[in-house]
Amino acid sequence: MGVWTKLTFLLPSLLLLVGLGQPLWPAAAALGLRWLLGDPTCFVLLGLAVLGRSWIYSWMPHWLSLAGAALTLFLLPVRPPPGLRWLHKDAAFTFKTLFFAMKLRRRLSRNPPETFVDALERQARARPDQVALVCTGSEGCSITNSQLDARACQAAWALKAKLKDATVQEARDPAAVLALPAKTISALSVLLGLAKLGCPVAWINPHSRGMPLLHSVQRSGARVLIVDPDLQENLEEILPKLLAENIRCFYLGHSSPTPGVEALGAALDAAPSDPVPASLRAKIKWKSPALFIFTSGTTGLPKAAILSHERVIQMCSMLSFCGCTADDVIYDVLPLYHSMGLVLGVLGCLQLGATCVLTPKFSASRFWAECRQHGVTVILYVGEILRYLCSVPEQPEDKIHTVRLAMGNGLRANVWENFQQRFGPIRIWELYGSTEGNAGFVNYVGRCGAVGKMSCFLRMLMPFELVQFDLETAQPVRDKQGFCIPVEPGKPGLLLTKIRKNQPFLGYRGSQEETKKKLVANVRHVGDLYFNTGDVLALDQEGFFYFRDRLGDTFRWKGENVSTGEVEGVLSNVDFLEEVNVYGVSVPGCEGKVGMAAVKLAPGKAFDGQKLYQHVRSWLPAYATPHFIRIQDSLELTNTYKLLKSRLVREGFDVGIIADPLYILDNKAQTFRSLTPDMYQAVCEGTWKL
Repeated sequence: MGVWTKLTFLLPSLLLLVGLGQPLWPAAAALGLRWLLGDPTCFVLLGLAVLGRSWIYSWMPHWLSLAGAALTLFLLPVRPPPGLRWLHKDAAFTFKTLFFAMKLRRRLSRNPPETFVDALERQARARPDQVALVCTGSEGCSITNSQLDARACQAAWALKAKLKDATVQEARDPAAVLALPAKTISALSVLLGLAKLGCPVAWINPHSRGMPLLHSVQRSGARVLIVDPDLQENLEEILPKLLAENIRCFYLGHSSPTPGVEALGAALDAAPSDPVPASLRAKIKWKSPALFIFTSGTTGLPKAAILSHERVIQMCSMLSFCGCTADDVIYDVLPLYHSMGLVLGVLGCLQLGATCVLTPKFSASRFWAECRQHGVTVILYVGEILRYLCSVPEQPEDKIHTVRLAMGNGLRANVWENFQQRFGPIRIWELYGSTEGNAGFVNYVGRCGAVGKMSCFLRMLMPFELVQFDLETAQPVRDKQGFCIPVEPGKPGLLLTKIRKNQPFLGYRGSQEETKKKLVANVRHVGDLYFNTGDVLALDQEGFFYFRDRLGDTFRWKGENVSTGEVEGVLSNVDFLEEVNVYGVSVPGCEGKVGMAAVKLAPGKAFDGQKLYQHVRSWLPAYATPHFIRIQDSLELTNTYKLLKSRLVREGFDVGIIADPLYILDNKAQTFRSLTPDMYQAVCEGTWKL
């Protein structure tokens, strides 16, 4: 008898009991006991109830109700539906989400809305001597809430005087900051000062130069650029074009070696630290731009994602949402031109009142020592940071620290387990989202490897779809009616998040074309509109999201789609490989792209072509097996600790331009053998069959 047949039989029986005036609670109680306690314990309890009926007869229900309970036990599933397993946590998380949403709405309903600058001023009044920021390193320093607010006020008054004849007046044109980590506190003071004047600010990647740097300044719309003097060369390369566009440039120092660039240091020192009237930012609305955060630019020039004041406050609130308090010390190793580093880390700590510990550069070897030195209780991570910590040789003091919580995204399941086993039971809050995206997910249950958790309640609050997609165009596949095709539970699909009034997609500044590319219309119904995340996720029957790939990190070979992430996971299990970066490369005369891996060998290990061959043949299908291996001393990363693939893809497997050792898959010899110029020529001519 199928489940639906059983349900069809059970429903009239229960309705009959109701019609006869019999209670239904015995059926519900029996089912609940069975699901919670399992069959053996449940039936033991029922047997004891029958044996003791003479003592409990006074409240035992009528035999018809007991018959209904027996039918319920027989006809309903032995185990509860997977989604019900987490019902209590789903409901609690939904109520928590609604509570924080209402609290946020109250803050933003004020006129002008309460921004991150107001949060700093509130902390300066309430806890003036609380340490706001700590900078580690050889020139380490710290600053309190009141000191930081005073320096921000000085920056606001100095810039207001400097710009009184410029265009940054009532329109509040954007400004941009270009600074190295060593100038973090000075640069943050300027950012906060500009925000006190109502100016949106772009924090630009200090490692960019030339065209990418010029592009970033132009796209931000900045009329003012404040630059770290140590980045003089970067500025002078593009200065003529900046001056031609009437963009005023200032050095964040006391002298200027560059004609046309003024030093700001003396003006900052001389400016008063008097409070800046909130009237100067009275025109700010909750949807007004607050910050511009640039994408990594791994597939092109960076795009300036718009973060409104609403979005900034939402992201800042995540610390409190995940259980952080004002007594926490939060270690932020992420760059400040990244939304996790600046918004969740620094601005989130200012809003919460917690201390933020910043480091000029992430160091796996110094990480735990600095945590112990500063009493860190919460760490922020992204990408591979926790894996780097696990790769450091084990130390006796690995579990001697005060860290209780880790927040971030991009944590692989094997690293998750290894991290907690080695460094102790640190609670991990894995988050999913993007700087420009309009929705995000939280793994609030703590399921290892999952990037988020969904429930029927949350889906009403944050509608989304996982749909079939075309790998070449990175766009959804549509049915005959023109609508997107949902994927089955557990199957990978392109994540689309619905754009609504309370979940807007603000797009990118200065690039309407790039903004439109991220929109998908008529997904499930005519007229609906969704944001294309570009991410491939899978949603299991219990409601857990698992990250599968990012479109652009997937390639197609032999008619099959290959996930670079899955191949990297397989290769990472080889003992002589420490780091792995998988990508697809073009081969003359072949459709699609064949797999290639750039790898870093583990210390003291040698490359073993036969062992690697046996491993990939055992764990990967033929179409997903990498055909080329490139050994590097270190793998290149983006500034947000993601593996960089663009240059590797361009260079392919060309022995004429690659100095690194190259190997090719040899099925006849069952090994990876050195790729010679003759073999390379044979592959290009098609005489070496892949």
